[in-house]
Amino acid sequence: MFIKRGILSEIRDHLSKPEITVITGPRQSGKTTLVRILEEELKKAGKSTMYFNLDIEEDSIYFRSQMNFLRKIKLEIGEEEGFIFIDEVQRIKNAGIFLKGLYDMNLPYKFIVTGSGAIDLKGKIQESLVGRKRIFELDTISFEEFVNYRTSYRYEEKLEDFFEVEKERTLNFLDEYLQFGGYPRVVTEETAREKHQVIREIFNSYLEKDVTGLLRVMKVHSFSLLIRTLGILVGRILNFSNLSSLTGISEKTLKEYLYYLQRTYIIDLITPFFTNRLKELVKTPVCYFRDIGMRNYAAGEYGNVKDHGFVFQNFIYLRLKELSRRYDFTIHYWRSKDKAEVDFVLRKGEKLLPVEVKWHVGRVISIPRSLRSFMNRYDLDLALIVTLNSHAHLGHGKTDIMILPFHEIDSLVEEYFR
Repeated sequence: MFIKRGILSEIRDHLSKPEITVITGPRQSGKTTLVRILEEELKKAGKSTMYFNLDIEEDSIYFRSQMNFLRKIKLEIGEEEGFIFIDEVQRIKNAGIFLKGLYDMNLPYKFIVTGSGAIDLKGKIQESLVGRKRIFELDTISFEEFVNYRTSYRYEEKLEDFFEVEKERTLNFLDEYLQFGGYPRVVTEETAREKHQVIREIFNSYLEKDVTGLLRVMKVHSFSLLIRTLGILVGRILNFSNLSSLTGISEKTLKEYLYYLQRTYIIDLITPFFTNRLKELVKTPVCYFRDIGMRNYAAGEYGNVKDHGFVFQNFIYLRLKELSRRYDFTIHYWRSKDKAEVDFVLRKGEKLLPVEVKWHVGRVISIPRSLRSFMNRYDLDLALIVTLNSHAHLGHGKTDIMILPFHEIDSLVEEYFR
């Protein structure tokens, strides 16, 4: 059974636009499956299509020049309207310039391209295709997509009701998701052993194809060690000097590797919240993984997570990141000089929303000291504490503090930032 992806309808709508449709995301997040579905839909609608996969040598020979590529297209579908799919576009040398030239020819073809190597996709493509493309990021399977798949889409239109009524099943699904993550091939495997084999193959493929092949990193062992170290340090403030000592990587190379890890969709780094925004650019970040399963594999805990605290925090970060795309806020963390910390501070203009994440909540819910410290310092209307399944409403001065289960935060964030 195909895992339905929420982004599919957005990409489908963009097929009628002249701009190049660019689909990016982590390796094996489902980009090829997605474009194959789109191609099949277009064929059924009587449209002409072509599909090229640049991981296949037979297809790559057509990309030696733009004219060579166009001759192949015209040979197969002529000069009428057609939809051209290019998978793993980062394999093209100077991909952005290559695509810009095609777009500027005003051809009757709509180009849909995918790639996991964000160094080219968001670098040269970003620079070369200004006004000529729209980028869609396909992440690994979200928790909602995972639950819909595991319940055979029976509750697709009433998933929030399912979470409210089926609390135990919801928590069981959450535990499975926090153990194994959301790579599509992982989700569809039946046993823990098979899931472990798949995530290992994904990790090794990333090192081989992106780190060695695309980025030309020579010290792959050091790069791998950095990923594994970051898995252990997820949700904690990174000290570059200490991280350099732990991995044996110089600070200069370390920062370069961290940049690569971000651009290839393995990690995100969030900066601290300051009222002086220039300071955000220089202060040490906190690391989160783009997929929970990849984090667990890197940390040596795949399918065997015992301490869920920071893993749950990473999970909430991913939910907030998805919301930030919709409502255009930035995500930070906060730490005071006396080491009071708030997990997340969401910012849009002058509006702030501090968010604390709690895996365990006692029967009597109290306001964390760090959150009180932040509220005392800033004039706030609202603060949020995210939990597994607790509801409460507290106050601190003029600030309303909402305590909500993880699956109910979307509507609150939407109402606050829309």
